[in-house]
Amino acid sequence: MFSLKFSNRAAKFVKRLEQKSKDRIEKKTRELQENPFPKEAMRVESYKDYKIFRVRVGDFRILYSVDFKDKLIIIVDVGKRNKIYD
Repeated sequence: MFSLKFSNRAAKFVKRLEQKSKDRIEKKTRELQENPFPKEAMRVESYKDYKIFRVRVGDFRILYSVDFKDKLIIIVDVGKRNKIYD
């Protein structure tokens, strides 16, 4: 099982959400701890220097990277679909 680490930006965004959305995002991040590459995960091409993946949670996207050496999933960013890639 992988550990989770949220970036400051991602944690701040999630903290401001209503409880229902927080719960959905928390559930998805727990699933990522068990399986960091679910079938719906896709690589984000705009991050050329890093291997960043995304998963969908309703209108939100979770961007994350996986550190196999330390068994760590780093949640890089969380945001609305239309603003997350800006």
